[in-house]
Amino acid sequence: MEKKTKLYDTHVEEGGKIVEFGGYLLPVQYKTGVIKEHMAVREACGLFDVSHMGEVTFKGKGALASLNHILTNDFTNMPKGKVRYSLMCYEDGGIVDDLLVYKFEEDDYLVVVNASNREKDVEYMRRNLLPDTEFKDISDEVSQVALQGPKAKDILSKLMKEEDIPVKYYSSKRDVYVKDIKALVSTTGYTGEGGYEIYAANEDIVKLWHYLREAGEEYGLIPCGLGARDTLRLEAAMPLYGHEMDETISPFETDLGFGVKMNKEDFLGKKGIEERGEPQICRVGLEAIGKGILREHQDIYAGDKKIGHTTSGTFAPYLKKAIAMALIEKDYAQEGTLMEVDVRGRRVEAKVVKLPFYKKSY
Repeated sequence: MEKKTKLYDTHVEEGGKIVEFGGYLLPVQYKTGVIKEHMAVREACGLFDVSHMGEVTFKGKGALASLNHILTNDFTNMPKGKVRYSLMCYEDGGIVDDLLVYKFEEDDYLVVVNASNREKDVEYMRRNLLPDTEFKDISDEVSQVALQGPKAKDILSKLMKEEDIPVKYYSSKRDVYVKDIKALVSTTGYTGEGGYEIYAANEDIVKLWHYLREAGEEYGLIPCGLGARDTLRLEAAMPLYGHEMDETISPFETDLGFGVKMNKEDFLGKKGIEERGEPQICRVGLEAIGKGILREHQDIYAGDKKIGHTTSGTFAPYLKKAIAMALIEKDYAQEGTLMEVDVRGRRVEAKVVKLPFYKKSY
């Protein structure tokens, strides 16, 4: 049976169209529609319920060693208050999930995982813990909202002390107050815009939502659903598990090598990644030249030769063009290379373009 976040009734009241996603009932859009929600985030601000994400804690003397053993990135010299992206791999180098690691103290970390992978991730982490590590799944105790867009800081500044708002990208502040609500605030997001992700106790999240909605009214803040979240992350070329990565693909095959530190002494999947050798496929951006909308899981051809497939695709609301991310043979990955995408039995010409498709200018 699908779960509901603590904001479920609020979404219904706000006119959200509810669908199942990652085992949760969540709004795919509101009455405003996906395009208006997308543009609000690009030009003003949007508010998302992301309480379906999973959260686990690593504490104790062995916490750092466990993280470095289980995850691909290196957390050895990570400053307190920072957030770091990482992959988690199987022994053969395939990806279990991608995730974020928050460091609060030398022996105190929070790891945020994808909702649909929560049970799998928790079981994999627990099975591979090193000694002296206190591990806990706190997903059911925590709710999370994302405030995203160029007006996000203006809105949050109405509710918080200026010194309590984290400034640097991928940084966080814990035990700060949004009005009277104790929260964790981080400069992270999944839209390609500036903004914040705010974690609070379940019992406070509805009040927090209303505080943000009220403070954001003058700045054009609107609630946004999964539809806009997907089109925004695609314009920003942010990967999604099950699309740009899965258990068959290694981080280097999908252009996520920045989250892998092969110079670490060892980690789960290191040997498997090495044994795969030089990647023969890579992730690229495609822009449709011919008429048609590129979607996920469509075959790509160079002449009669199949060279890969699209992993995500849409008509980009802000860029006003049909775009896709794809995994293709690396020999065809040079910018400007022409190819054809099989769109429902019809070949649509496309060209390789630089990623990300969209990058904020402020």
